Amino acid sequence: MGGWHTKSSKEVLRELESEEKRGLSPGQIPRRRAQYGPNTLASHKPPSLPARLLAQLKDPMVLVLLGAAGLSLAASGGSDWLDAAIILLIVVVNACISLSQEDNARRALEALRQLSAPLARVVRGGEELRVEASELVPGDIVELEAGDLVPADGRLLESAGLRCDESALTGESAPVSKDAGAILAVDAPLAERKNLVLSSTVVTAGRGRCVVVATGMDTEVGRIAGMLLGEETSDTPLQRRMGEVSRTLSFLCVCVCAVMFGVGLLFHRSMLDMFLTAVSLAVAAIPEGLPAVVTIVLALGVSRMVRRGAIIKRLPAVETLGCAGVICSDKTGTLTQNRMTVTQVWTPRSDVRRELLTAAALCTDAALRYDAHGAAVCTGDPTEVALVELAAREGFDKNRLEQDFPRRGELPFDSQRKRMSTLHPRKGGGYRLVVKGAPDVLLSRCRVDGETRQAALAANAAMAEQALRVLGVAYRDLEFLPRTLEPETVERDLTFLGLLGMMDPPRPQVRGAVEQCYAAGIRPVMITGDHKLTALAVAKELDIFRPGDLAITGEDLDFMPQEVLEQDVERFSVYARVSPEHKMRIVRAWQARGKVVAMTGDGVNDAPALKAADIGCAMGRSGTDVAKEAADMILTDDDFSTIVHAVEEGRGIYANIRKAIHYLLSCNIGEILAVFLGTLLDLRPAPLVPVQLLWLNLVTDSLPALALGVEPVEDGVMTRPPRSAHAPLFYRAFSLRLLWQGALIGLAALGAYTLGCSALLSPLGREAGSTMAFATLTLAQLFHAYDVRSGEHTLLRLGVLSNRSMNRAFLAGTALQLAVLCLPPLQTVFRTVPLTVEQWLAVAGLALAPALVCEAVKAVSPREITSTGREKAGTAVR
Repeated sequence: MGGWHTKSSKEVLRELESEEKRGLSPGQIPRRRAQYGPNTLASHKPPSLPARLLAQLKDPMVLVLLGAAGLSLAASGGSDWLDAAIILLIVVVNACISLSQEDNARRALEALRQLSAPLARVVRGGEELRVEASELVPGDIVELEAGDLVPADGRLLESAGLRCDESALTGESAPVSKDAGAILAVDAPLAERKNLVLSSTVVTAGRGRCVVVATGMDTEVGRIAGMLLGEETSDTPLQRRMGEVSRTLSFLCVCVCAVMFGVGLLFHRSMLDMFLTAVSLAVAAIPEGLPAVVTIVLALGVSRMVRRGAIIKRLPAVETLGCAGVICSDKTGTLTQNRMTVTQVWTPRSDVRRELLTAAALCTDAALRYDAHGAAVCTGDPTEVALVELAAREGFDKNRLEQDFPRRGELPFDSQRKRMSTLHPRKGGGYRLVVKGAPDVLLSRCRVDGETRQAALAANAAMAEQALRVLGVAYRDLEFLPRTLEPETVERDLTFLGLLGMMDPPRPQVRGAVEQCYAAGIRPVMITGDHKLTALAVAKELDIFRPGDLAITGEDLDFMPQEVLEQDVERFSVYARVSPEHKMRIVRAWQARGKVVAMTGDGVNDAPALKAADIGCAMGRSGTDVAKEAADMILTDDDFSTIVHAVEEGRGIYANIRKAIHYLLSCNIGEILAVFLGTLLDLRPAPLVPVQLLWLNLVTDSLPALALGVEPVEDGVMTRPPRSAHAPLFYRAFSLRLLWQGALIGLAALGAYTLGCSALLSPLGREAGSTMAFATLTLAQLFHAYDVRSGEHTLLRLGVLSNRSMNRAFLAGTALQLAVLCLPPLQTVFRTVPLTVEQWLAVAGLALAPALVCEAVKAVSPREITSTGREKAGTAVR
């Protein structure tokens, strides 16, 4: 069975073995419930907590961190438990964050289930009952009226002025008129199946009766739930880059341990001493603070985004926006206000505008009230709300109008007649019938001269070309109250008042945000369930649809293979009349082109695409719970421009994370080089001992790296193209910079060691050499943090002390290092000796030298450094 929209109501009832007046018999209900199951949405049973925790341990960085904790304890003989405790704390925090992210899909499905109507009016065995929506089965007869939430998919048997808001499922901005008598083609789009009502949509006007044809996962909303259930969240670009770092560092640690251990044996060093040195150096080679730094930097970015109108649900999501190349945006409620507004009024004469607005307000079922601040608040059908709001803005309060002209009768809107009529008393006696409806139908029933008729039709055509929804308004004065209101009797010989053109207007700030997207190399794309002409009108007004662009409908997409869509996807900027499956195909086509895709939306129909996209952005005010739960980011102000701010923030965050990686790895290279060359040259005493290496990690790998994470976004970041999600983190220029800067730091430490061991600065012995190397290596790394603040601009341009967090980190690190070098109890623990003034001056000069060299290189060739990085990003795209 299926294709219910192609069959008559009698055929549907016969196939479902149900009766329109009596419904199903009591004996049929249990059998059907056993056959079809409950009218609820299914979900997978979530894995147990131990299983989820075990899955977290498979991450390469987590394994590296756990290994680092064990190595740290081994190197210190169990005494340095603090370093290991910090590492384990990082693992626990990261695991908790990841576990909370895994609940997104489950909560999305739960939100879908909660959309189901709690109760339904159903006819069973000839009696009307109220039952829980979950108890419905195919074949049940359900009664519907305005305000009801449709409990299941149904084929209409009766409809009287029935209209349903299906925007959450189809993206159709205006309520859809339903017609029980219609029989449609097999390929009729979901948004045009006017003889069906769909689960979880809302009845906005009229009444109807339907027979349930699908329940639970077989409904349209159930199909969406199934797509959410099977869709897996892909790794973000940042997570992929961090995976690269994890694998690189894991390989580096093994190599360091093996080489150092082998060199030590070659020089006949103590096996135990070499094991401890190799292990300590391996711990130093792993920037175990990096995951914590990344998490904190992202968290700080998230807090800034909250102040700018966005809630980030997954920490990496804000960074992912930084490399977004495409924003696929829903139209209704995202680019537009999701509120019908009258934008054009046409009257045959200027003196009838007052009558037109008064008649339009009276011929509606919308309600008008005022809030505590005196602002007008309208509720009801969006089209009728637009009429009442226009009248109120021009001084015609509907409530007062209804007091002066109470309704004495009505003919509800009917999709066959395409008009609605209401009857009101006149002040001078008699009655006035007010009629509103489709302009062409209304004009055929009006007494107008040929010139006025042609002018009205031309105005109607002009509004239609602008994708406006046009209503005509007319009236007829009656001397007596009709005994019965018959459309064919009273809706004739009308006097035409005018036309009202309305649309869901674009948000005023969106056009500027679209311009920023193009400037930043980001392609905005409109995806909507609305009519193609309506979508094009909005897209042209917002400058999303530009010369050379194409628009396509969901019907056309059905005949387009996915490989063809992937090839031509860049040609289309507007997609109309699309289904949830189409949205996912579009997202995946862009992803196949190597683009990072952001998807915005607010309806249930957007949820699968929100989850399939690299980052989903849901509307906080107008968005459904399903969309919010499936998304990575929620825009609290429903403002498209907030996405642009998030892109800017994301680009800045990625730059800061890369600065932290740059700083940590270049410093660690310096440590490795100093110890390796010291071992290779058989220097005695060793330049650095294991406990000093562990202390270096604690002092230099935390606060300075965090301070780099709060650097403000650099100027011009939104005038550059987005970086490729596939561009490697360690491209050649970046890797070379790490090596030569790390080499400078390591050589500075060895230089300090050499001076400390020389007779010039240490005439009484060589013990000061190790202390000077230790002090120089620590201070050089603290100075280097200032240099890493920008890869292009010198400190003189940035302001040496402009980053207060960096200043505090430098002072804290220096104070800790001075305590180790100057306090006698700590000197014993860390094997240091007091230094003379000359030795301190040598330490300060050597520690400052690497930073000065780096600044000089930037001052001489900043453009070369910048272009190299950009060239690498561009190469990755191609």
